[in-house]
Amino acid sequence: MTRERTHRSTRFIVLTGLSGAGKSQAIRALEDLGYYCVDNLPVTLLPFMAEFARKHGNEHDRIAVVIDVREPRFVSDFPRVFRALRQSRETSPFLIFLEASQVELVRRFSETRRPHPLAADRPVTEGLAEERATLRAIRGMADTVIDTSSMNVHELRQRLLHIVAGRRQASTLVLTFLSFGFHYGVPPEADLVFDVRFLKNPHWVPTLRPKTGRDRAVAAYMHRQPMTGRLLARLASFLRFLVPQYVAEGKAYLTVAVGCTGGRHRSVFIAESLKRELANLRNVTTKVRHRDMGRQA
Repeated sequence: MTRERTHRSTRFIVLTGLSGAGKSQAIRALEDLGYYCVDNLPVTLLPFMAEFARKHGNEHDRIAVVIDVREPRFVSDFPRVFRALRQSRETSPFLIFLEASQVELVRRFSETRRPHPLAADRPVTEGLAEERATLRAIRGMADTVIDTSSMNVHELRQRLLHIVAGRRQASTLVLTFLSFGFHYGVPPEADLVFDVRFLKNPHWVPTLRPKTGRDRAVAAYMHRQPMTGRLLARLASFLRFLVPQYVAEGKAYLTVAVGCTGGRHRSVFIAESLKRELANLRNVTTKVRHRDMGRQA
């Protein structure tokens, strides 16, 4: 359910809904989208937050608050307080209500092992049933109702962005190619690890030993190996397929580690080459880092 409201009104968002429906994830997503956020706000402070939003709009352009049944007077006082704010011409709050199916909410409470706010000493199913019934009127006041039953956190973020900005946002991913030497251990931050020790090692060429994989002489040596081109083509093809899948999933960082023996020649050359090959992927920022390149051979 979505009422027609201007996106200007989403500068002051009130977020509520059923316990376990994803309000914590939603408020974190709004914070990432640039909102000044307050969780578990007492109903009596809602007009003060609205006034704060009006007076300090330049400092805090967008504000979001969460109010729900954790507040004892929420059910009794919220409708009256919110209607008064909605009638004000100076402040136009946008109400988002989150809900989910009974089965999904029970599953979430079972996984977190947290008590329901209305059923500390009763089965969670009773608390959920009571909450759903008591919030029916507040749900009817919402500008937007979001059913999170089948949403992951990334889909919820995209839904919120569509509501507050009227568009979908393609996730952006920082793709780091990290060269390293197996002699010094595999980088713990690596998401993918490729071992290039099967390529011929420039270390055994006396004139190349003091150089690194960034030097032209080492690059020329690597290019003379037929296996180098075949490896780069296959790795680049694989990553062109894989990286967009991570982008679609909403992953923010991906570290592709490339390792050789000492982390000075082969891994450096391959990492630099892959960065150039993948530089034009959409919604991806590519970086390169050489962990062990400066170590003495």
